[in-house]
Amino acid sequence: MSTLLVAWVVFPIVLLGLTLGCGLALEALAARPLPLSLLPPVGFAAAVVLMGFATMTDATAELAVPLVVAIAIAGFGVGYAGLRRRLEPWAAGAGAAAYAAYAAPVVASGEATFAGYVKLDDTATWLGMLDYALVHGTRVTGLAPSSYEAMLTFWLGDGYPLGSFLPLGVTRLVDVDPAWTWQPYLAFLAGLLALVLYQLVGSVVRSPPLRALVAATASASALLYGYALWGGVKELYGAVLLALLAATMSLAWSGRRRSALIPAVAASAFLNGLSVAGAIWLVPVAAVVLVQGWRRRRLGTVTLAALAALALALPALVAAPSFLDNANEVARGTDVNGNLLGPLSPWQLAGIWPSTDFRVEPEQGRATIVLVGIALAACVLGAVVAYRRRAWSLVVLLATGLAGAFVFSVSSGPWIEAKALATASPVVLVVALVGGAALVESGRRVEGALVLVALVGGVVWSNALGSSEAYLAPRGQLAELEGIGERYAGDGPTLMTEYQPYGVRHFLRRMDPEGASELRRRTVPLRDGTLLGKGETAPIRAFAPEALAVYRTLVLLRSGPGGVPPAPFRLVKRGRHYDVWRQPG
Repeated sequence: MSTLLVAWVVFPIVLLGLTLGCGLALEALAARPLPLSLLPPVGFAAAVVLMGFATMTDATAELAVPLVVAIAIAGFGVGYAGLRRRLEPWAAGAGAAAYAAYAAPVVASGEATFAGYVKLDDTATWLGMLDYALVHGTRVTGLAPSSYEAMLTFWLGDGYPLGSFLPLGVTRLVDVDPAWTWQPYLAFLAGLLALVLYQLVGSVVRSPPLRALVAATASASALLYGYALWGGVKELYGAVLLALLAATMSLAWSGRRRSALIPAVAASAFLNGLSVAGAIWLVPVAAVVLVQGWRRRRLGTVTLAALAALALALPALVAAPSFLDNANEVARGTDVNGNLLGPLSPWQLAGIWPSTDFRVEPEQGRATIVLVGIALAACVLGAVVAYRRRAWSLVVLLATGLAGAFVFSVSSGPWIEAKALATASPVVLVVALVGGAALVESGRRVEGALVLVALVGGVVWSNALGSSEAYLAPRGQLAELEGIGERYAGDGPTLMTEYQPYGVRHFLRRMDPEGASELRRRTVPLRDGTLLGKGETAPIRAFAPEALAVYRTLVLLRSGPGGVPPAPFRLVKRGRHYDVWRQPG
C-alpha cells in the first residue's frame, strides 16, 4: 500500500476510530449522552490527557499509544450499540469537507509530504520531540552530543508543552514515519473543528445543510489555513479545544456532577497543549461557569470541575516554571517577528485575506476591504442573533476569541500576536456566517444568500491563493534521509554540511547527527576559522580537516555544495540525493 494512501486515508480512519472510542468511554464515565458530532473532539481531548500523563516518565512513555487504544476499545464496548441511531450525516459532511480543504494542496502533488518546508522549520523540532517523548518521556538523558540532543535539551528542558502533537503518535499503528502524517493530522484537526462548530451553531441555524456550510467554511478561515500551510499545529489545536470548551461548558453547572468531567478534560487538554500561559484564553469561559454555578447553586460541581481540570493538567503544571521563564522572554520581545515580515493586520481576524502569503497585504485591496467589511458587519449581526436566541455557547466563544486576541496583541510581540489572531479567526468567521444564515432562515433569503456567497467566496479565494504558494517538502530527498537513518543507525557521530533541520532533528536521530549550521554541541569551523551561521551551507572541503576527524559518518548532498571529503573517509553509499561517507575504526 502506498505511503500516500496510508497517510491520507488509513491514518485518519485509525485516528478517528480511536478518538471516537475514547469519546464513548468519557461519555460513559461522565454519565452524560453527547451529540455524536462531539464524541471525536471529546475523545481527542481525552487522548491528549492520557498521553500527557504517560509521557511524563521514561517508565510509562511507551504505554502512551497502547493506553489510548485500550481506552478506545473499552469505549466501543460500552457505547457502540447506539452509534447507528445517532448518525449526523451533515455533521460528517462538514468534517469531511474541512479535511478535504486542508488536504487538497498536498494530495494534489501526488506524494506523501507536508507543507511549509523550511518556511517554518519548527515541524522538524516537533517531530524530533515526538520521537523521543513516546519512548523516553520528557526527561532528556543518555544521548550522545548532537544537534538532535541539543534541540531536545533546549525544548524539553524548557518544559515545552507536547499536547498539541502527542496524538500524532498514533502513526505508529500504521507503520509510517510521522513526517508523512503531519499534514493529514492538521487536516484531521480541521475536521474536528468543523464538527464542534456544527454543534455550536445548531441553536441559531436550524437547517442542517446551512449548519454544515457554516461549520466547514469557518474551520478554513484564511489565517488559520495559512498557518496550516506552514505546518503550524498549535493554532488549529487551540481553535478546536476553545470551541469544544464553549460547546460543553454548561455541563459544569448542569446535570450530574460527573458530567463536569467533560469540560474539565477539554480545559486540561487545552493547557497541556498551550501551557499554563494559555489559561488567559479560558478566563471568559471560567467567568461564565462561575456565575452560572453561583446562580444555579451548583458551586460544588463547578469547584469539582475546576479541581479535575487542574489535576488532569498536571503535565502542564509540572513544566510551567521552566517554560514560563523562556516564554516571558519571548513575550517581552515586542520587536521579535520570527518568520513574519512584520506585525499582521488585525483585520485578518475576519478570516478573509486574499493573498498568496498571509504576511503581506492583498493585491486586491479594495475587494479585500469590501469582503472584510461584510464579514465584520455580519459578525455583529450574528452576535446579536445569538444573544437574542440565548445561544450562550456561541456568544462565549466569540468573547473568548476576541479577548484572547486582544490580550496577546497588547502584551506580546508580533509572533505571538499572529498566532493568537490565527486561533481566534474561525471564531469571528463562524459568527459572521451565522449572521448570513440567520438572514436566510428569517425570510430574507436574497440578502442572506448574498452575505453567504461573499463570505464563502472570500474564504475560498483566499485559500486558493494561499495554497498556490504552498512550499511542499521534497519527498524524495527526505525519504532518502529516512532510509539512511534506518540503515546506519548507531554509526555516529554524523555531520551534515547543508542546512537540513529535518535530517539532524528527526530522520538521522539514531546517528547522533550534527548540522554545521544548526544548533550543535561541537564547533565545526571552516579552514579560515569561522563558523557557518544558521541556514548556511558550505562544501565539505571548506571545513578544517581536524574538525571533521571526530565524525564517523558524513551525509553529504550529491549536488550543490557537497564535495568529496578528505581521507580517511570512504564512500559507503551513493544515493540519488545523498552520499554517505564513513571513516573506519
